[in-house]
Amino acid sequence: MLPASTARHLADRLRAAGYAFDPVSERLGTAGLEGLARNATIPAARALAGAGDPQATLIRAFALQQDVPAAALAAALGDLEPLEPILRPGDGPDTLRAAIEIRPYAFSDTAGEHDGWLASDLTPTLDGRIGPVRDDFVLGLSPASVTLAQLTMPAPVGTALDLGCGGGVQAMHLATHAAEVVATDLNPRACAMTALTAALNALDVDIRQGSLYEPVEADSFDLIVSNPPYVMSPPDASRLVYREGSFTADGLVRAVVTGAPARLRPGGALQVLGNWAITADQPWQERLAGWIDPTGCDALVLQRELLDPYEYIELWLTDAGLVGTDEYRSRYAEWVDYFDSLGIVGVGLGWLTLYRNDADQPVLRFDDWPHRTHPGIGDAFAAFPDAARAARLPDADLLAATLTLDGAVASESLGRPGAEDPEHIVYRRPAGFGRAVEVDTALAAVTGACDGELPLGLLIDAVADLLDSDEAALRGDLLPRLRPLIEDGFLHLVAR
Repeated sequence: MLPASTARHLADRLRAAGYAFDPVSERLGTAGLEGLARNATIPAARALAGAGDPQATLIRAFALQQDVPAAALAAALGDLEPLEPILRPGDGPDTLRAAIEIRPYAFSDTAGEHDGWLASDLTPTLDGRIGPVRDDFVLGLSPASVTLAQLTMPAPVGTALDLGCGGGVQAMHLATHAAEVVATDLNPRACAMTALTAALNALDVDIRQGSLYEPVEADSFDLIVSNPPYVMSPPDASRLVYREGSFTADGLVRAVVTGAPARLRPGGALQVLGNWAITADQPWQERLAGWIDPTGCDALVLQRELLDPYEYIELWLTDAGLVGTDEYRSRYAEWVDYFDSLGIVGVGLGWLTLYRNDADQPVLRFDDWPHRTHPGIGDAFAAFPDAARAARLPDADLLAATLTLDGAVASESLGRPGAEDPEHIVYRRPAGFGRAVEVDTALAAVTGACDGELPLGLLIDAVADLLDSDEAALRGDLLPRLRPLIEDGFLHLVAR
């Protein structure tokens, strides 16, 4: 799309003109930014108030998709001839407009603060426009891509793979904590966009074109992340490559999952954001376990949302720009018939993480978890396998272990005003998965005493003595309730 040297020069000019995340955010203000998040440009255009400085020119061209005077764009970017692949003639005389979107982007992680740019195709629905998108369309920043970046485990790794890279947002995040990053996509245009994103941000990313794991058959990775084209649409010739594959139903997500272990190094992990079919004859947990069991990997699967077929179809017909077109009703009917033929009664949307731990007895957990994301969720995913295995220790080993209560746990007491004792005690973890659990007096007393000094068995016996309870009975009551607290990160085993 652009040679790397040209892209680096472009980045220098963009930064010099103030076309970066913080200065653009300050210029447009809250109303302008929130308008763009809704695909509305008028609030941002009003914030510019007719200004013609280089920053305003670049915002209009690359963010608002407006015609700008060619002379003004040249004043901002210098010689425009090398940039012809990303520009096109405007509708007015002596005007140009962007052929792609170059979006200022910033994020923070454990490695620090990062800012740069993301390359993608122009948003086709800006300001209420209606119309189909090109088959090889490359999607820009989306809620799904932001979510995947948030839940990705942030620990430093040697090698990482962005499977289905699109415009390169995951590759940009991976480059902050992976020594080597490989990005693949079936769509050649997506590979070109990722290459431009990488060059704009001076990142070394190995970009390979091909389907699923084919481009990396000889490689293995410590971390694989994927926001694959998971939309389950009818098999026809009008697929959009960025969101739909050629597999039946959720076969593509299944292929991503089942193909991962051969590409993961020992201790490596796969993190996927995707969809799966819900059928009337089988619980979704059982269906996904059928994918995961043969891999021998630990797994944590969180179903974030459940849509009925009609909601799902309407969502993606709107995304394709078919609302208000002559095709809408016929495509809707075709999709309903397709789901009926496959026995699909709903669609689950969520997150799936596999851990190659080569354990004798893999741990599989499936949750319905529709709650909002919290800071530190990537660390929570990373902690899950060890926590789950600790929660499954034999009774004798667990009673002999010492534990600590997580420092982030907050306790809430609920009851009637003036009552001597609370009716409910709730523990909450504001980080990670943001889980909450109700505890009773005995469980609260034991967990509150977990400071890493005394074995759990002694703590339970001490609480039994205080409550005038039978020690063996209290152990039998509390151990099954302590195990979920360990698995969910409320309690941590102290290494000895």
